[in-house]
Amino acid sequence: MTATLPTGIGEVFQIAGSSSKVLMDAASLHALAQDSDPCIAMAGQVGSQLKMRVGATWLIASVRSMALDRQNSGLIIADIDFLGEGDQEQATGRICRFRRGVTHYPPPGTEIFPLCSEDMRQIYAADDRPHVQIGTVFPTADTRAALYVDAMLGKHFALLGSTGTGKSTSAALILHRICDLSPEGHIVMIDPHGEYGAAFADNGAVFDIGNLALPYWLMNFEEHCEVFVTSSGSDRTVDCDILAKCLLAARQKNRLAENLGRLTVDSPIPYLLSDLTNILQNEMGKLDKGTGALPYMRLKTKIDEMKTDPRYSFMFSGMLVADTMQDFIAKIFRMPSNGKPISIIDVSAMPSDITSTVVSVLSRLVFDYAIWARDEPQRPLLLVCEEAHRYIPSSTTGNGQAVRRILERIAKEGRKYGVSLGLITQRPSDLAEGVLSQCGTIISMRLNNDRDQAFVKAAMPEGARGFLDSIPALRNREAIICGEGVAVPIRVALDNLEEERRPASGDPSFTQQWRQTGGEADILDRTITRWRSQGR
Repeated sequence: MTATLPTGIGEVFQIAGSSSKVLMDAASLHALAQDSDPCIAMAGQVGSQLKMRVGATWLIASVRSMALDRQNSGLIIADIDFLGEGDQEQATGRICRFRRGVTHYPPPGTEIFPLCSEDMRQIYAADDRPHVQIGTVFPTADTRAALYVDAMLGKHFALLGSTGTGKSTSAALILHRICDLSPEGHIVMIDPHGEYGAAFADNGAVFDIGNLALPYWLMNFEEHCEVFVTSSGSDRTVDCDILAKCLLAARQKNRLAENLGRLTVDSPIPYLLSDLTNILQNEMGKLDKGTGALPYMRLKTKIDEMKTDPRYSFMFSGMLVADTMQDFIAKIFRMPSNGKPISIIDVSAMPSDITSTVVSVLSRLVFDYAIWARDEPQRPLLLVCEEAHRYIPSSTTGNGQAVRRILERIAKEGRKYGVSLGLITQRPSDLAEGVLSQCGTIISMRLNNDRDQAFVKAAMPEGARGFLDSIPALRNREAIICGEGVAVPIRVALDNLEEERRPASGDPSFTQQWRQTGGEADILDRTITRWRSQGR
């Protein structure tokens, strides 16, 4: 027996491809507002979904905007965006086998109906593809929202949201779910504030200046220039040319170089910093050099300074000259993962002038490994960048261009080599143009800035327009998700994360903490000791 159809609430008024108009009866909507089913109660509102029947197919559309009909105040004109279609189940008349995209548009006059919670469950039901559940689909109470992991990671993803919207906790939630699904994964996360170490204490390895031990010789020539060359303009070109010549000579001194037919300044061959300064000294003494002694002095002084400064010892220590490349990559890329598939790189205590170079080296190692391991059994890598606008700025001048170039390259080409990029940022408008549009899945939390909202709208697909207008009105821990990682664009109330799995990013309570006193002398003593020793 076929179930009776729900009461219609209006009809299709105008059809124009993806965006069309419907007429809705205001009295019908008012009557449905009291329904116990939250989906039916919300029928006709902006962001809600409607269905209409064309032959044996149900079309699903999202309401984008509404206006009162000037000729008849009992009617409401609404713009809708089509999301997809599903078949009608013979026994119940319900929607089944939902898929994205529309093959048959409804003719004007087609009756429209509200969607119930059961319909929502059918539409958002996860199919057989590997997925993680991260929350509840708005406005239902129990329809679970699924992210398709392979589709999301295969085409990169971005998590956006203003400060205080729960962005860090949401990032931890998604990464925890992925780690639970894939305990032998390979995830590298750049953590600029030291927040995530606490969240991944059980299933991640945390590296900071104390235990990172990043060998300086892994830098390529461009990164060497960023660290050692301090001049600008035409002087910079001269200094870079001298550094290239001397760096190549220093790398050639290593016995590993003897077995290589072709050695370049970019080859990750260990060399001694003392060899580099000695070669600079010798070159400076030659009479046939094309310049004065000043460029050589500038480079030598900078290298000596980096070598002796304890703040840089995690990278420029004399202990890091051995060929530890295999051990370092195994440690950072979690190969094997030993049940800890994510490595958190805490760069918060690093000197700010070298942070972008460290991120550049790590990002390039991810990409270069993927390129040179193409003939091996695949081990796809996920690189997650918190505060991504720092490393991929829209500005093409200034420091930190090496990291910008490599992350842009990963965004454009990483997919072919099995490298996925996850960008987390509160300022999408400050990101380099084009990077956001390379992200196949966009998870947008509340954005307060008009310019940021415009950037996200430009990057999101057509069918998500109705959802975009609600971005400024999202509550904390709510997100709009659209793109490859979801079946159709959805608004999700994200799950609560267990206390011990949350990042240390909670806002301080001024009123509560300003009532406490005592022990200030000890606090200052310990703080100043750490401050002076530049350690944590």
